[in-house]
Amino acid sequence: SVLSRYENQITVLSDYLEEFPETDEPVWILGRQHHLKADKSKLLLDISARLWFTYRRKFSPIGGTGPSSDAGWGCMLRCGQMMLAQALICRHLGRDWQWEKHKKQPEEYHRILRCFLDRKDCCYSIHQMAQMGVGEGKSIGEWFGPNTVAQVLKKLALFDEWNSLAVYVSMDNTVVIEDIKKMCWSPQSSSAAHSSTHLHRSALGQNKNTAGFCAGWKPLLLIIPLRLGINHINPVYIDAFKECFKMPQSLGALGGKPNNAYYFIGFLGNELIYLDPHTTQSFVDSEENGTVDDQSFHCQQAPHRMKIMNLDPSVALGFFCKEECDFDNWCSLVQK
Repeated sequence: SVLSRYENQITVLSDYLEEFPETDEPVWILGRQHHLKADKSKLLLDISARLWFTYRRKFSPIGGTGPSSDAGWGCMLRCGQMMLAQALICRHLGRDWQWEKHKKQPEEYHRILRCFLDRKDCCYSIHQMAQMGVGEGKSIGEWFGPNTVAQVLKKLALFDEWNSLAVYVSMDNTVVIEDIKKMCWSPQSSSAAHSSTHLHRSALGQNKNTAGFCAGWKPLLLIIPLRLGINHINPVYIDAFKECFKMPQSLGALGGKPNNAYYFIGFLGNELIYLDPHTTQSFVDSEENGTVDDQSFHCQQAPHRMKIMNLDPSVALGFFCKEECDFDNWCSLVQK
């Protein structure tokens, strides 16, 4: 345990590798604007607060006899975990929550982190994702695309009562507003309670219906797989793609280069900013008191950047709408 902790420190403590250029252009990170000249440290704090999931080794074999490391094949699964973790942070801690080394964190934070540990009993572990992928036609150890990861997260969320997310994966570039509203408003109760829920809702908004079930909006994780060109990204999409990172609901994008997945969290000019899962760290388990030694789950160096034109055209955008008004606002932003 001590050795693995030490191994993990080596990868994250190397100094800021890629300096940001001196520029007046704003940097956008998941719906927040930063100015490099005015406050670079605030930008770096915002980036290091995101949960960073990388390849791991020495975890219990997947399915009992499968691989005990995801190095070489799990990068898109790790990116999917990062996008979902960002949704859970927005859900429980808020977009403006900050992480600081050695600072005591709320219980919800450790609970979110425990959802992603590399153990078969954690709801969004590499074990659960790889095994759920079998139903999507992917054998364990096979590389996933953005759409497959989205479908796997949607299925796993059904078993996650604590976070109680509604996950909607748009098909054919289409978001059906009525379908989402129906999904997010449906109460977790019997059909008898269902009719009374609708009677109360229009007048009172969130409240308890006669059967005692809460009839509120289920927080929405919206994933939109897109193809932005044939072999290369078509320049006609670039401005709209960048706009998505400015939306307050933004969870970034999954994508990268063929067989190389990255989690894109923002942009500066015509460069995308991303977290890279291609570092192999040792498995970390939770402590007896339920906390997690979290140093290796935060990228503490300047993030990587790549030119937008080098992006593979197959991507998946993510958005989080905690309340119905967030979703209505998102719809109007998209239509603009």
